Amino acid sequence: MGDPPERPVFYYDLASPECWLVAERINSVLPEVPVWQPLHLPTVLAASGREEAFEGDASGQRAAVEHAAVEQGLLPVRWPDPFPADTALATRAAVFAQASGRAVAFSLAAFRQAFAAGRDLGDPDNVVIAAAACELHPRAVLKGIETRSVRARLEAACVEAAVAGVRSVPAVRVGAALFEGDRSPERAGVALSDSPTAIGSSAGPRRGVS
Repeated sequence: MGDPPERPVFYYDLASPECWLVAERINSVLPEVPVWQPLHLPTVLAASGREEAFEGDASGQRAAVEHAAVEQGLLPVRWPDPFPADTALATRAAVFAQASGRAVAFSLAAFRQAFAAGRDLGDPDNVVIAAAACELHPRAVLKGIETRSVRARLEAACVEAAVAGVRSVPAVRVGAALFEGDRSPERAGVALSDSPTAIGSSAGPRRGVS
């Protein structure tokens, strides 16, 4: 594994409502804005020798997300159909947006399309709406998400995340430490505050309990 990143890294999948909840607060929770790294979780798991993603009771998950959204003061959850959606296009669009520094803006817009407006991110029209919200030209996005370079960058990011120890999202990496789950930003923030220089000294990723 390479050297730990200098900035915190927020790993997320646009199909995950838990990632949406974290996305809505992470920039204010951490003492510095993290790198937002979109992932396709099934690809990450495949790279780590696993196959299953988004496990658990669907009705229980929905109730927990709806409660958490209220607690965070967000708009009421509207669930997309299907759920979870096929977010391959939207995830490549997020990777495309990284090149112009718009990953945060696009990803928030996409999450809100999915879980505040109930729109399917597998539909290119909804991806374009999210792109327009952060001033990305629709034609450029639709062309960019089909390029080899964008596909390769996403694949590389998924492999790198697997090597870093990511097995679920949301996750936050701080140096060599990895925090997963709903409270990952808060735990990462505490780690940064307690030992901002020692976090990166470990030889491998350490997993925080969510």
